[in-house]
Amino acid sequence: MNVEELLRDSLCELAAEQRPAGPGYADRVLAARRRRRNRRLASVVAATAAVVAVAVAVPLLDPGKETVRPAGVLDKGGVHAHPDQSPPRDVIAAGQAVLAAYYRAEVEPQTDKRAVSQRTYWLLDPKTGKYEKDSRWSFVAVAPGLKTAAVLERSLPAQRIGLLDLTTGEVERWIPVERGVGGLAFSYDGSRLVATTYDENPDLRIKQKLIDLNEKETWMWGTEFGESSRSGFYDLDVASGEGHWSPVAPDRSIGSRQDFEFSRAGDRVYSQVIGAGDGLQQFYRLDGAKAAAPANEKGLRSDVPARLSPNGSLAALGLTKEVNGKPGKSYSSIRDPRTGKEITKVRGAHLLAWADDRRLIAWERVTGLNETYRPQLVLVTIGSDKVVPLSGVREEPAKGVDWDTWEPVFARR
Repeated sequence: MNVEELLRDSLCELAAEQRPAGPGYADRVLAARRRRRNRRLASVVAATAAVVAVAVAVPLLDPGKETVRPAGVLDKGGVHAHPDQSPPRDVIAAGQAVLAAYYRAEVEPQTDKRAVSQRTYWLLDPKTGKYEKDSRWSFVAVAPGLKTAAVLERSLPAQRIGLLDLTTGEVERWIPVERGVGGLAFSYDGSRLVATTYDENPDLRIKQKLIDLNEKETWMWGTEFGESSRSGFYDLDVASGEGHWSPVAPDRSIGSRQDFEFSRAGDRVYSQVIGAGDGLQQFYRLDGAKAAAPANEKGLRSDVPARLSPNGSLAALGLTKEVNGKPGKSYSSIRDPRTGKEITKVRGAHLLAWADDRRLIAWERVTGLNETYRPQLVLVTIGSDKVVPLSGVREEPAKGVDWDTWEPVFARR
């Protein structure tokens, strides 16, 4: 029996068992074959093991159970840039950070005085490396690894949370909830999910008059200025769907959406507030009681998404300098997360995600300070003034589009 015949027989036997390929695949196949073959085939089996080990990287037997991905999407290294695309059509990534999705938000009037800011998402298809529109969801959070997304249906607050398989585009499981959910975020390791609960749609808009704008009517967040209907949060185990709900009253904020996110260690959650001494963020224990910021996060700001570097030694802070008259020349602060002391500055106006412990993805302004704000995604490096464009320049908001034309959602690969 030659190598090709042995490999074919091995795969056929495993297919008959109807098991998805997984850890130990090659070992199971070889163990079965050893029980049936003479020891004289030991050298052939060893060669087959190498072939099978490569073969299991692509799920031939049950493609619904394993993830097929384009080369490089999950690799911990390469840069995927498309500076001619805005919004992007093809995967954007650098280091461990991947643009897993992006969304547009449009104000959809319900009455003359009431509207909802409705999001439409484009999700990264891991099979093709392209972003595909998926209008089923009002909110999407992508787990580390880019295999699963937590999703909410169009009408908020939602009464169930979907766990979406990003490869198949199908919901694998629903997690029912007793209190309506309006926001989602995964823990750093992806094992848990914090689901923020609301009594009303957190993206509700009310048409009101602003005196400082000559009483011009405009859409404002919430039922009144800054009012929120947030009621608390669920702390859920992703694998089992089990967890508990903790009541938390709304914080002082400029908007009705006051979503929670996990601390790096996952032992606390935080939300954005105004007037807080700890960088516009208020932390809570998992039972809903207010808590101090963790020692390694007290120097962070809730309005800077990048937060801690992968090894936890650096904190991404806000814009510190824009060179007047030189579009695209901005700098943000990198600090010690425990002391708040500035270590250095890095290029970029708004730090979004860490690619590794030295590089970050940022929005960088390409227009002058007296022009309409138009940024593009760039890769910046600590200790270097060089920027690498990753996306095209974001266009000006179209009529009816809410604030920004597209907003990125990053995840770790």
